[in-house]
Amino acid sequence: MKAFSGRVRVGRRTKELVKRLRPGDMALLNHRDLDRVAAQALLRIPVKAVLNAQPSISGRYPASGTDLLLERGIPVVDGLGEGLLDLLRDGDWVTVDEEGRVWQQGKLLAQGRWVTRELLAEERHRYQARFQEEFTAFLQNTLSYARKEKDVLLRDIPFPPPRVPLAGRPCLVVVRGLDVPEDLQMLAPFIRYEKPVLLAVDGGADALLEQGYRPDIIVGDMDSVSDEALRKARQIIVHAYPDGRAPGWARVEALGLSADRVAMPGTSEDLGLLYAYQMGARLLVLVGSHSSFVDFMEKDRPGMASTLITRLKVGHLLVDAKGVHQLYRAPGPGRTLWAAVVAAALLPLALLAGASPLFRGLLAPLYFKLRFWLGL
Repeated sequence: MKAFSGRVRVGRRTKELVKRLRPGDMALLNHRDLDRVAAQALLRIPVKAVLNAQPSISGRYPASGTDLLLERGIPVVDGLGEGLLDLLRDGDWVTVDEEGRVWQQGKLLAQGRWVTRELLAEERHRYQARFQEEFTAFLQNTLSYARKEKDVLLRDIPFPPPRVPLAGRPCLVVVRGLDVPEDLQMLAPFIRYEKPVLLAVDGGADALLEQGYRPDIIVGDMDSVSDEALRKARQIIVHAYPDGRAPGWARVEALGLSADRVAMPGTSEDLGLLYAYQMGARLLVLVGSHSSFVDFMEKDRPGMASTLITRLKVGHLLVDAKGVHQLYRAPGPGRTLWAAVVAAALLPLALLAGASPLFRGLLAPLYFKLRFWLGL
């Protein structure tokens, strides 16, 4: 492995650290089992290297964030120990040598390990051996908490009235998750024609802003959403613990913004879905969802009781669009010609659609089907 040097930025919470990182920085994390969402955020900057106080993959589950970094040529050194986070400050210049040691001005600060594809393969083998044990514990935790939380989640929750009309409208719920920008780009025609209520869960609001959309409603504990997004939202709902404590409330107050507070068990994603459902949305389209064993292990959650109950309650209205961009292929040689022919044939209809809202509504389903068939 080749030694490298650079300026480091330090953070114990990855989603807060990425807000301070600049292109070419070395990121010093404290992130056990680095997930793909965090890795994608680091790549968008992009960072020069990743130093991790924790094991980037521990064998508990198939965390795949490190694979993504290595595929893009980003070196990863982990297992450096939490003590390193106290020794370094943002902007410090450090060197990482061929043995995975971190140096500053000739002083050895920490010893880690280079993460290689061979190491990842070994950890995955360990995961396969432990899968049944880990999954069984996860399932038991889920079922145990489902029994405790069902009475709260299955009845109507005392929600505040919506400041954006939801009844009878589609609602797009956006969570900070995997491949959200790509999925939102694919859903652009749906957003344009159906004009859904845009409900963001925490950092999902910034994903909407990046694609040029203003969030109507933001729900969550407000730990990963930007001040800009909060100021642009038409309604803010702070997720509180069942006992009423709401860590995000102070932040909203400090910004001088009005907000509502909702105390309930479960995730903020559950809160967003249940709110739109109970307020009468006719369709729920979800992007960036967390609904699997791996999803919840990446969030360091030992179970998914509230999500199981929420999905059972709202499932008849729910379209989970996570990964929808993967359904479309690049157009082949023959399809490019067909695209031109179809475009010419539809030109008169497009002109009518521009003049008449009725025609726009009738042509929208046809547009989606043609786009899927042509691979556009």
